[in-house]
Amino acid sequence: MSSKTPAPFEHPAFQGRIGVARREITAPVGIHARNWGAAKHDACEGVHRPLFVTALVLQADGGGEPLALLALDLIHGGDLDNPLVTAARGALGLNASRVMLAFSHTHAGPRWEPSGEDVPGAELVPAYGRWLAEQVAEAAREARANLQPATLEFHYGRCGLATNRDLPDPAAARLLTGFHPAGEADDTLLVGRASGDDGRVLATLVNYACHPTTFAWQNRLLSPDWVGAMREVVEGATGGAPCVFLQGASGELAPREQYTGDPEIVDRNGRQVGHAAAAALEDMLPPRKRLVFDGVVESGAPLAAWRRETCEPSRALEAGQLDLELPIKPDLPGAHEIEAQMRRTEDRALRERLRRKLALRKRLGEGSSFRAPVWVWRVGDAVLVGQINEAYSAFQRSLRASFPQRAIAVMNVVNGSMGYLPPRELYVHDLYTVWQTPFAAGSLERLVEAGSAAVGKMVNGGGQR
Repeated sequence: MSSKTPAPFEHPAFQGRIGVARREITAPVGIHARNWGAAKHDACEGVHRPLFVTALVLQADGGGEPLALLALDLIHGGDLDNPLVTAARGALGLNASRVMLAFSHTHAGPRWEPSGEDVPGAELVPAYGRWLAEQVAEAAREARANLQPATLEFHYGRCGLATNRDLPDPAAARLLTGFHPAGEADDTLLVGRASGDDGRVLATLVNYACHPTTFAWQNRLLSPDWVGAMREVVEGATGGAPCVFLQGASGELAPREQYTGDPEIVDRNGRQVGHAAAAALEDMLPPRKRLVFDGVVESGAPLAAWRRETCEPSRALEAGQLDLELPIKPDLPGAHEIEAQMRRTEDRALRERLRRKLALRKRLGEGSSFRAPVWVWRVGDAVLVGQINEAYSAFQRSLRASFPQRAIAVMNVVNGSMGYLPPRELYVHDLYTVWQTPFAAGSLERLVEAGSAAVGKMVNGGGQR
């Protein structure tokens, strides 16, 4: 039997300077907001809940270049060189490795980049996109101006909203995209709490993997989907401190009850995540505290006594970026072929699929592979990993299993958007995430291997504690 003193319990943490700011980015009613092939409308007709961009800027105590994390209530960023990324980087004068725009992936958001379609609401998109870029830049600048001494601490929790959505079709040899009661789902939720030197909560982070697809083709309202009610619960529990939502590796994860036009179902889903996040935050120790073993008290049983003591969090702050070469499917049609297919069909849902495929093909180019960026940040004892694709949850589960002593936040659709990354074994199935993705089988496994190596190099490279 070991005679070693038990290791202290403390939260993975970062101590430095933190600033936060928020801007509302709700688009005008009437803007093009059709994100579902089955939708019968093109323009939104109202607002369920406002949309926001929330900026969090992190800087080491001694100064130097900061890191900027911006969370946006939009479906995705499209091209990697999109105006929102450019606006954030330009506002702070930072290089590509130090800025991550984390899109919530709400499917009830507006279009903000012109698609070239002559449809109702499209005329409002260009002006909204320009204004949106201004709000992103302003939020980034204000967050940097608000930098103050603070501690960011992390803690894992659980939430059951996310369910597996790769359901075997009972009537055909394919997999449907919807609730699979017997399917495995990752219920991990990670929260972060940024506190000032006076103990006041400055901001919270919620990293959870679950598609915001509660609102679907029936809905005609702009909405952050379930993320809006989640934020309301968390901010109500933390004195109004802004909540930064980070969409996890949710390729196969979505709510059990979704595809609705009912706002109450949307909000109920959000409250479920909000209460789980609030519970995880409530389970945390006070800022800069840890539990240490305080000896044995002999009673009816030999009791292990623990006490709180002040701790000194890590001050490490590093940013890295790698470009991962992902092979493109050899049978992926070129842009001209997709355009020809669009001209030959009048089916509204099929045209929407082809429009998305065309936009994707143009972003990829006509080569046989694509260099997909992966961002890896060390924030004290935590690591934030972002990438542009919609990876399945195996990505985050693998990273967290490989680095159990770290808090690992994993984010999909960062800075842009390309395609799904399903596991290799699913490529034999007729499944949306397989035929949507432009990437060949094995791409997810490449991401897992490269991501794990990058995290390992960063946390074991002997940097500042």
